[in-house]
Amino acid sequence: MERIYIGMGSNLAAPEQQLRHAVEALAQLPNTTLAGVSAFYQSDSLLPGQPRYTNAVAALDSELAPLQLLDALQTIENDQGRERLERWGPRTLDLDILVFGDRLIDEPRLKVPHYQMHLRAFVLYPLAELAPASLQLADGRQLSDLLDACPFVGLERLAPAESHQ
Repeated sequence: MERIYIGMGSNLAAPEQQLRHAVEALAQLPNTTLAGVSAFYQSDSLLPGQPRYTNAVAALDSELAPLQLLDALQTIENDQGRERLERWGPRTLDLDILVFGDRLIDEPRLKVPHYQMHLRAFVLYPLAELAPASLQLADGRQLSDLLDACPFVGLERLAPAESHQ
């Protein structure tokens, strides 16, 4: 079993409900245990003119291989109406593998640690609710340093994690 952190986001079709359904689906993955879910956070879209996003992070303990998990996450996204029309477009659900144990993954379909997580408060602060500040990513960066460099700006913390499990 490896500890894996999954970033979750939605800005279409009742985003909080989309994340709740995603949490339920993650809990049903084979050879996987849902170990925790952060609070939900709202933030403005990175692109103007899009609805606000709701984001969270889930912690999984899993025996799945990285690409198996990626395929499972994309199935969950598709089941919840995800359409891949444009790279940064609005979406019903986005599930990203942020951290996969202590693995550094550089595959055409998957880069872990997630290549832009250090720039995104809506990823780092929910992650910090679940992971120890001493968490060291496979590329050598520490979560505490990433948090120090990425202020809690533009985020609104919503309901506590207990209401999402």
